[in-house]
Amino acid sequence: MALSLDLSSRVALVTGGTRGIGRGIVQVLAEAGATVVTCSRSAPSDGTAAASEHRVCDVRDHESVKALVEGIAADHGRLDVLVNNAGGAPSAEAATASPHFHEKVVELNLLGPLLVAQAANAVMQQQPSGGSIVNISSISAHRPAPTIAAYGAAKAGVDSLTRSLAMEWGPKVRVNAIDVGLCRTEQTDGHYGGDLRVAAIERTIPLGRMADPVEIGRVAAFLASDLASYVSGARVSCDGGGEPPAFLVIEPGPDEEPKS
Repeated sequence: MALSLDLSSRVALVTGGTRGIGRGIVQVLAEAGATVVTCSRSAPSDGTAAASEHRVCDVRDHESVKALVEGIAADHGRLDVLVNNAGGAPSAEAATASPHFHEKVVELNLLGPLLVAQAANAVMQQQPSGGSIVNISSISAHRPAPTIAAYGAAKAGVDSLTRSLAMEWGPKVRVNAIDVGLCRTEQTDGHYGGDLRVAAIERTIPLGRMADPVEIGRVAAFLASDLASYVSGARVSCDGGGEPPAFLVIEPGPDEEPKS
């Protein structure tokens, strides 16, 4: 039997879908036949979002989220897929970052996905076919995350939330998470310090490179599709094989060479 990933007739919402990983997810869902709606706090500046629609919504605001999801359901008659992708955080030392900074990071990366998932679930539970929710998490949820401590903690919360919601909302709604590793986006060079530094980082990844956003999109599309009909509460790592332990990658200093 041939397998095909077909999302035709499905309506999908991708939060933060106008750039980076979100744009890659939107591209794959659209290629699989889905009608895709994106949202962000403002309209995309370059007009190149690969979605059929874009709506303005702050995922941290309950009323804005409620209006977004109810509007999609009213306009399209359904909502089959939610990809909770909106998130991120600038680097900041945990010892000196303000309480307001930490609050906003957790609000965007944990409470926002919960608000959107709640609204989507309310629609999906009323549909004969139910629905699928995919939370975009991070490898930072399960390893030390210096300078992004609040972000890592929030993503750990997303992974825990995923398992709890899968248990509460089944059998109608499946909920899964993708723990994303290093991925090349328009911000990669600026974040990691240029091409040479990025290349050095990529040499530590077992697959030899960072992910392309489209590759994250393919995992999201699989989890959203009928091919994953018995997958719920799962945490899928998409990190190119993980990070090697320090003893495999460190270079010894001149005084640390073994003596003959």
